[in-house]
Formats: sequence, C-alpha cells, structure tokens
Amino acid sequence: MHPRDQITAIIRRIYERSLTTTSGGNISIIDDNGDIWVTPGSIDKGSLRPSDIMLVKRDGTIVGKHKPSSEYPFHKAIYESRPDIKAIIHAHPPALVSFSIARQIPNPNVISQAKQICGAIGYATYEVPGSRELGKCIGDEFKKGFKAIIMENHGTVVGGSDINDAFQRFETFEFSARTIIYGQKIGEVKYLDDEQIEHFEAQTISTLPEMKTVEYPSDERQIRTEICGMVHRACRQGLMVSSYGTVSVRWRGNDFLITPTDAVRWNMNLQDIVQIKDGHREPGKNPSRVTWLHQEIYRRFPHINSIILTQSPYLMAFGATRQALDVRTIPESWIFLQDVPLMPFGSHFRGKTEIVEKLSEGMPAIIIENDSVLVTGDKLLQTFDRLEVAEFSAQSLVLASSIGQLHPINQQQIEDLRKVFLK
Repeated sequence: MHPRDQITAIIRRIYERSLTTTSGGNISIIDDNGDIWVTPGSIDKGSLRPSDIMLVKRDGTIVGKHKPSSEYPFHKAIYESRPDIKAIIHAHPPALVSFSIARQIPNPNVISQAKQICGAIGYATYEVPGSRELGKCIGDEFKKGFKAIIMENHGTVVGGSDINDAFQRFETFEFSARTIIYGQKIGEVKYLDDEQIEHFEAQTISTLPEMKTVEYPSDERQIRTEICGMVHRACRQGLMVSSYGTVSVRWRGNDFLITPTDAVRWNMNLQDIVQIKDGHREPGKNPSRVTWLHQEIYRRFPHINSIILTQSPYLMAFGATRQALDVRTIPESWIFLQDVPLMPFGSHFRGKTEIVEKLSEGMPAIIIENDSVLVTGDKLLQTFDRLEVAEFSAQSLVLASSIGQLHPINQQQIEDLRKVFLK
C-alpha cells in the first residue's frame, strides 16, 4: 500500500476505536527516499482521505493541499535520531492520557506479551505542542532506545519498523494502561516478573509436522471466511488486540483450522489461516503457539466446535488482579457462562493439562491470570456471544464497584434459572 493509504487506514482505525479525537493525534511514515508522509493539521480524523495526507520532502518542500500536522517537528526529530524507525503514531488515548496527567508510566508487565511489544517506556517532560523544545525532548528520549513514550500531560508517541508495528505497539500500550486502571477499581493489580515473561516467550512455535498434500474443499474455505470475519469483528469491538488472540473452528472429526502465530490480527486474511489435519499443519505456515491446547480440547470434548483465546480489557482487569469473576450479575450472564474459574499464569503453556481438565459443558470460559480469557462453544457465533457476555459482565462489575456494594443473584434465583434453562 502507498503511505497515504496506510496512514489513512490506521488513523481511521484509531479514531473508530475512540483512541483519539477528531482533531487529536497524528501519524507519519518515512519512505526510502527520506521523504515524510504525515497527517494534516486541523482536518477531521473521522473522514480523512488519502488525498489529504501531506508530503514533506527531504529538502523541506511541502506537497499537498493542507498544512502538515503542527506536531511534524517531533516526527522529524525522531526520524533523525532513530534511523531504524519508519513510522510514528502520536495520539491521546484515554488510559495513557490518564497516566500522563498522573505523571506515571504504566508497567507493561501487566499482560504477557506487552513487555516484548512495547519494550521499556520513556518519559518526555511537558513542552508546548509543536515547539522545537518538544521535538528535542522527544527526540532525546528516542535516542535512549525507547520505542514508546509517555508525553507528560499530553498523551503518547510510539515508533515502529513499519506502520503495523507502530500500531501494534500503540494498541498494546493503551491496552496495558486500561487493564491497570480497570483492575485498580476492583483490587490490587499483580504484575508478571521477568522470569514469567521469559517462560511465556519461550513457548515454541508449533512443532507439528507439515502435510505432504493439502485440500481446500468448500466447507474448509467457508471456515476460513468465518474465522477471519470474527477476528476482524473482535478487533473492531475491542475484544482482541493486534498482538494477541487465537481463534479456531473444528472442521471434520478432530481436524480444525486456526489462526497463525505472530500475525497482526487486524490484517488477518484467508491465506493466513492454518489447517490442522491428522496432527499435521499446512505447509509453510506456523499455527498459534497454543495449537496443542486447542487440539487437546477438541480431542476430549466432542461438543466443543470452536475456541477463542483473547484479551479484552475488563476481563483482563480480573485476570490482572486475580479476582474471581462472579457472573451472577443478570440472568443472561449466568445462563451463558455459569462459573468462570481463574487459572494461574502458565497453565496454558505446552504440556499443561489444568485448563483441559477444568473445562466442561457447564463451564465454557476460563480466565488465565495476566494473559487471556479462553471461551468455548458449539458454533463460532455462540463462542463469540459468550465472550461478549463475559466482557459486558466484567465491565458492569468494574463500573458497579464505584457505586456501592454489589448484590449478585442469590443461590435460590440461580437454582430457578437452572431448572428453567439448563434442563
């Protein structure tokens, strides 16, 4: 894609996810010629078109029908200080702004993958927006090796090797901040230590042998379409982030299709999906590193035909505080989910059996501490519905915590629901 199209697509994604305002935020890409493509100033981020993107040539010549963003100077300063950075995102996402005005740096160790994605976090002291002083301050922080920075009383700026890398860092950084803020409403946030994160990163890509031949009948192609559509839907609704999330659907017998590892979830396409047949993987592709877990679940539970393992902010607030999620909030929540156990971090690592042993027809969802929520179901739509219900329930509990004492449905009411809906 042309830099104009890349920038337009990402700024639209950021705006539609309510991670910036109509007037706030800016994105740039530096091309191989040293020319910088950047969002314009004072143009509606909700309706930005490729033709609106400005070009600032290496010699300073400006090309386009608007003015470059007023924050262009610090973009230029970053590129000058860090030749390895090819794309920059600056925005005012609510959670990171909260940290910036509290003048604190969120600890990315709150979720499993964030340390690797975000790295160490820099801190730029306040300077007037658009000023040379701000550019120097931010450029100096990037010189220290940071790729993500909290801007005091302002927001955040992140860089990446390309625009997708930058967005993945931006989204994961904001997700970590939200998890901490929501978690602090219900308890004490617990963080992973470096050793736990190293164990997480050491989980190897699937060692399943490759198939010699592959067939793609119509029902298999339909499943690919279904998985991609649900991944994109989860991303749009904030139920999955670029850097984490696995979806699989049973195909025939114990064979299934699953999302790949190390792929940007927003950009998932049909060719990315990996077929697993007779214990073999589709040639040339690396399925999710938790493929073994999906494989074992399908083998043990014939009634389960789809699995989603993902991160959503309110559910992860419970995972990060290691608080039990009581879904006895409204009848629908308990009917759909019943009990949602909390499993220790690492129980999803290769060779562990705790999660598989915990699942049952009456227990379709599990929260893994500081990592994810795993939801199962018959059809993929049912599984996604359960995920939505779990996240909405978690959100209600987090919000209710600031109102007063919580009053869940009592045991007699639960028994009445059991008689009517779980015959």
